[in-house]
Amino acid sequence: MAGLCGMSGAAAQSQQGNIIIPPDVTIFGEANPNVRKATAVVNGDVITGTDVDQRMALVLAANENQLSEEDKERLRLQVLRNLIDETLQIQEAKAAEIEISKEEIDQSYLRVASQNFGQDTEAMDAYLKRIGSSAASLKRQIEGELAWQRLLQRNVAPFINVSDEEVNEIISRMQASKGTDEYRIGEIYLAAAPDAQQQVADNARRIVEQLREGGSFVAYARQYSQASTAAVGGDLGWIRLEQLPPELAAAARDLTPGQLVGPIAVPGGFSIIYLIDKRQVLMADPRDAILALKQISINFPKGISDSQAQARAKSFAETISEAAGCGAVDAVAAGIGAQVVTNDQVRARDLPGPLQNAVLNLNIGETSPPFGSIEDGVRMLMLCGRDDAQTPSGPNFDQLMAQMEEDRINKRAQMYLRDLRRDAVIDYN
Repeated sequence: MAGLCGMSGAAAQSQQGNIIIPPDVTIFGEANPNVRKATAVVNGDVITGTDVDQRMALVLAANENQLSEEDKERLRLQVLRNLIDETLQIQEAKAAEIEISKEEIDQSYLRVASQNFGQDTEAMDAYLKRIGSSAASLKRQIEGELAWQRLLQRNVAPFINVSDEEVNEIISRMQASKGTDEYRIGEIYLAAAPDAQQQVADNARRIVEQLREGGSFVAYARQYSQASTAAVGGDLGWIRLEQLPPELAAAARDLTPGQLVGPIAVPGGFSIIYLIDKRQVLMADPRDAILALKQISINFPKGISDSQAQARAKSFAETISEAAGCGAVDAVAAGIGAQVVTNDQVRARDLPGPLQNAVLNLNIGETSPPFGSIEDGVRMLMLCGRDDAQTPSGPNFDQLMAQMEEDRINKRAQMYLRDLRRDAVIDYN
């Protein structure tokens, strides 16, 4: 083979397992056309081009079809790989005499319809058809997820052991870590064989680009991630950095909620992580406070100039700020023609970020800075009461054990699927 590659036998070679790869290779001919055609027969089960098209439509819809033709072609190949994995999972479940009933699939489909269309499956059917997908395609995905979960419950979960000592050690660490940060993280994990590292890394980088352009992390996790958390949009739940692999912990440490980073090389592949939220261990989160607020607002007349609006907003803010608390603000507002709306059940975390921070720093009777626009008018919020959240006790023993078991099941599941791929007979058409 060295002669065919135009290399001497003394050329340096890198070894990965039993696969010998020369440091410099010459590719003869075009890449294998089999990997470019979006149909396959997996252990006798056919995946058609239509199957790929309809599953692609789900991802494209989540990204408002804002992908280049090159990205769509890469997406097509990834969707085919996902369908192959899904087929292997369903086949393995059936071989273990695990059957997912039509009723179970329909119930899950109804839940999806309920979340998006108020329990209207007809509207869901019409939406899927409109975007180029189908109810059958989504139900097939649901079947694959249910089959794999049930298979893991039977063939993997019973052999996962987490000792009481391990759980108690984590609890002790949590108590010692009181006041430190914990993170709610989403992950997209892409497995990469030693000879496919560069290809998978490139694919992961494109996913990151598409997510930063507005793609749905949950949708991408469901379609791309090869971790068992794909079924829940990649959500790992609340964890401390010590529970993550060192590579992910280092990357997550400096993220702020809403940020993502990746691809990150981890054992067996690459991960993309997204910080959903952040809080302090065993400490009440100020954003969980329930606020009693009064919103005071005025509208601008049509045609008002920017300078006139600025002057009126300044006068409005000065007048409201001088009101002697919530008991007097109604009369002050009425005197200048302002409207007052009261709400005593506002969660701080439901306010927009900058306004959230401003209101949480108020004392009772103080007002936020004015905000708004010429079109919507100007508004201020006055804090009339605040009920802070109670200090959480953290996960109990059983919850923590379940979390640790789930993490180990996830790792074993990745190995299980890798073995299924290795043993599969796949013909590309």
